[in-house]
Amino acid sequence: MKYAVAILSILLIALFVSKNKSCNKKIDALALKRNPVIIYIQPFKGISSAETNYVYTELKKYYPTVQLKEAIDLPSFAFYPARNRYRADSLISYLSKTTANGYVTIGLTNKDISTNKDANKDWGVMGLGYCPGKSCIASSFRLPKNEKLTQLFKVSIHEFGHTQGLQHCAIKSCFMRDAEGRNPTNEETAFCPSCKAILANRYFIF
Repeated sequence: MKYAVAILSILLIALFVSKNKSCNKKIDALALKRNPVIIYIQPFKGISSAETNYVYTELKKYYPTVQLKEAIDLPSFAFYPARNRYRADSLISYLSKTTANGYVTIGLTNKDISTNKDANKDWGVMGLGYCPGKSCIASSFRLPKNEKLTQLFKVSIHEFGHTQGLQHCAIKSCFMRDAEGRNPTNEETAFCPSCKAILANRYFIF
């Protein structure tokens, strides 16, 4: 009888330890998955500190791990002298090469930027981002002065959404709305439920 009780006690202890180990593994895995991406805000020289600080402050409301870096020079190879613009695709490629896995860099500039769009090889844009990817760029050049701060943030978070795999959204109030050659950012208020669910599934916090 004593022998049977001893065996039973050993089995119960083993089961308790096994469950705890299993639980700890699940907690560790969950903690790992919940680690949000680190976002770098990389201003290029020329853009105002007011603009960069505003984007930084607003992004922090959505994602806690945002870091604001010192301004750097725009790479000369990205300049398109025929239109006095910078190539947005060259800029995000440049940023991506210096961005480690687990990080995303949002470049900010006050210069005009452009990219290819269908047959147009030099289409002026407010922003551009890899989808998915590690970098994007937002420009304040085409934004109205009296709404430049709020609109630059919306362009920035839109392009950031692309880096996380979000496509353009049909909901007019969603940050991921397609500009379609215009500037509808004043109508955008937040990520729509569908876009928010995708980001939440990637362990971002709202």
